[in-house]
Amino acid sequence: MSEIHRAFNFSAGPAMIPTEVLAQAQTELLDWHSSGMSIMEISHRGADFTEVAERAEADLRELLAIPDHYKVLFMQGGASGQFSMVPLNLLGNAAQADYVDTGIWSKKAIKEAQRYTVVNVCASSATSDYQSVPNISDWQLSNNSAYVHITPNETIGGLEYYDLPETDIPIVADMSSTILSRPIDISRYGVIYAGAQKNIGPAGITLVIVREDLLDRARDECPSTLNYRKTAGEHSMLNTPPTFAWYLSGLVFQWLKRQGGLASFAEVNARKAQKLYQAIDRDEFYQNEIDPAYRSWMNIPFTLKSPDLDGLFLQQADEAGLTNLKGHRLTGGMRASIYNAMPETGVDALVQFMHEFASRQA
Repeated sequence: MSEIHRAFNFSAGPAMIPTEVLAQAQTELLDWHSSGMSIMEISHRGADFTEVAERAEADLRELLAIPDHYKVLFMQGGASGQFSMVPLNLLGNAAQADYVDTGIWSKKAIKEAQRYTVVNVCASSATSDYQSVPNISDWQLSNNSAYVHITPNETIGGLEYYDLPETDIPIVADMSSTILSRPIDISRYGVIYAGAQKNIGPAGITLVIVREDLLDRARDECPSTLNYRKTAGEHSMLNTPPTFAWYLSGLVFQWLKRQGGLASFAEVNARKAQKLYQAIDRDEFYQNEIDPAYRSWMNIPFTLKSPDLDGLFLQQADEAGLTNLKGHRLTGGMRASIYNAMPETGVDALVQFMHEFASRQA
């Protein structure tokens, strides 16, 4: 295959997909496995696609070491859809749920949950201007809550943590930005959900990992297509699923395994983040305000010495093949998202560009 130009895409999502995966999908696009059809054209209930779906789940279970008593669901609606699905599926007869507020996505989850139940904000990063995470010992957990909802990584703010309270209440985690970036202990969570468009695959599919004993807590008003139990009973095919996104996610899982699995990615991702934070910290030209103990591996926001330079920085970065570095509209500045598919050479190129840009402006 001839050399293809690929930018280093630092978008928070939809994010980079491994070139190797895209190349395989391109090869198979018109004639999948000599069927004479695209994967997008075959029946989702046929034996061929069933095999694709089953392999994707098996590979994911292997990568994350998912225990047998957890169901893996491939759903629609994105992580934002789960802001509603979680309370609809888990509240049961409980009168409230606990939520930890660590940033913009936590707030969105809280606002949606308040449509269905009383929300106890048991801890908030507001006191630190969302630059740190309250100590676990200070969380005000309730004894009668249906679950505790956390956002371990705030994609916009760049705040990340993995400490969990010791509690019998199921912990629900939005891991959209960090899932598959390192090994995690699934057994410590009741539910994990994640939008695909960062470390899993293309936008359009949402991963839900749910402990089996939580499947029968759905409220009566929970729609069938949003119901975890019913979705699990139909192997995520209660209705027509996003087949291409499922297929491509499966290719990503295979790619992750070929690269050595999540332990290997944890080493690389830690190294990538360290390089970028060092570049920010060594020069007063750049700043990241997050408490170093809670800095995200995946989403690294930073500001320049003067906002007047933002436009020039973005223009020259784009010319250098370093794209989508503009910060979120609510925060401004810059943001580099360095998910699994971002090669270390991309981070090296960004670090070099940042150093040269700062030198030129000095």
